[in-house]
Amino acid sequence: MKTLLLLLITPFLLFSKEHYAKLEPIENLTIKSAVSAQVIHVERSKEGRLIKSDTIIQLDSQLDNTRIASIQQSLGIIETMIQTNQTILSLLEESKQRQEEYYYRISNMQSVSQTKKDNAFYTYTNSRTQYFSTQEKIDSLRKQRVDLNYEIARLQDSIEKKSIYIDNKFIDKILVNQGDYVNMGTPLLQLKDLSSGKLVLFLEADEVKNIKKKTIYIDDKKSKYKVSKIWKVSDEKFISSYRTEIIIKNPKQSFSKLLKVEFK
Repeated sequence: MKTLLLLLITPFLLFSKEHYAKLEPIENLTIKSAVSAQVIHVERSKEGRLIKSDTIIQLDSQLDNTRIASIQQSLGIIETMIQTNQTILSLLEESKQRQEEYYYRISNMQSVSQTKKDNAFYTYTNSRTQYFSTQEKIDSLRKQRVDLNYEIARLQDSIEKKSIYIDNKFIDKILVNQGDYVNMGTPLLQLKDLSSGKLVLFLEADEVKNIKKKTIYIDDKKSKYKVSKIWKVSDEKFISSYRTEIIIKNPKQSFSKLLKVEFK
């Protein structure tokens, strides 16, 4: 009797549960605007297509380009002013050294009047003041140059962000039209990454145990795939079940196709 019971139970122990999952893109993306600007061009014909390499949305950058041109002119003027003041600084340094030498030379001479000594001292201190004032002006001009170069870099970054370039992605939806004004954070595109697919399953605790050691069969065919990720906390919607993902690189199957999955 015990032998008969064991024979009846064995097929159920060998039987693997069948699961069905839809092959989904590895990632769904929403591209949002990083700047505020008006939409001046939209390649709406590219919606619903896999795009290898193309600019899909163009935001207005005319003001940024005008501002860059203006800053570059200002930088040219500042560069000339720095060079001019460096020449003046060299002359002031020579004058300061001579005035310093003259003052210290006569300061201890008994034959020189105090008035002449005072005048020499005032001339010397004035030359020092002019020297340091010119040096400070050069430093200020250099600081302006740094700030303007930063402003150019910021504007160039803004211009780059106004060209929405897509590389090897499927355009699911274009969310704006030509003429729209978008703010920072406004959704522009919905994309799908079709380079890989994923199967999402919800497995019971006994199925999850040692699952990474099991062979995965897809539509009754043995595969080389392994479970990529298992959530350690049971799912909120499917209580007592654990979300499990299988990643399929360069899938040959059609996306959204329902596939049978077994673990043996």
